[in-house]
Amino acid sequence: MTFGFAPSSAASMSTSAASANPLARMLEPAEWAAAGIPLLRNPREVVSGLHSRHRPRPATAVVAVLDPDERLAASASFTRRPAPADGWMFRNSLLAQLRRVIPHDLRRRTPVRTAVLLYCREGDARWTEEDGAWMWGLRDACTLHGLRCGAYITLTSDGWQVLGEGRGGRRPNADAPPESFESFAAADTPQPRAGGAASEVLRRAAAR
Repeated sequence: MTFGFAPSSAASMSTSAASANPLARMLEPAEWAAAGIPLLRNPREVVSGLHSRHRPRPATAVVAVLDPDERLAASASFTRRPAPADGWMFRNSLLAQLRRVIPHDLRRRTPVRTAVLLYCREGDARWTEEDGAWMWGLRDACTLHGLRCGAYITLTSDGWQVLGEGRGGRRPNADAPPESFESFAAADTPQPRAGGAASEVLRRAAAR
């Protein structure tokens, strides 16, 4: 025989209402900043590499997995469906893309790879509830795929911004055409470093 207290019907209804409320499935900027999200060593390189590879337009999400040296292991892009922002739906979409492009790391005791999300949208760079839902979805999808939750980056007509970090730039942006691999390589130092998402993009482009 077990003893305990059964939850009241009012408490059950309150829990069900919270789980059914899309606003409960989003993260505020302060919550995101306090979550210990690992910083990107070179966010512009990551953003430019993903922008050149996927050429996102508004309502396009690009999820990428980086190895410990910040090299691109896998990435996928998809268009957000025209529906209210809901972290649970975003989580499912991100998880489906991750499962499609890379095996999970659930057998590892500690995650070694990091997932980052680049979302191209209308508006300015200020945080929105839609961003909060994407943050919630990214964090949950990473947990279910055995990955570290990495940066959430918005791409608008104003440029790109890593939310919660205050780092950003004017290029690339949602309106400008992607930089060519050649021009992007020329913008690097004479001796580019070996790691990073853009370096991996350049290596694969040269191998084709």
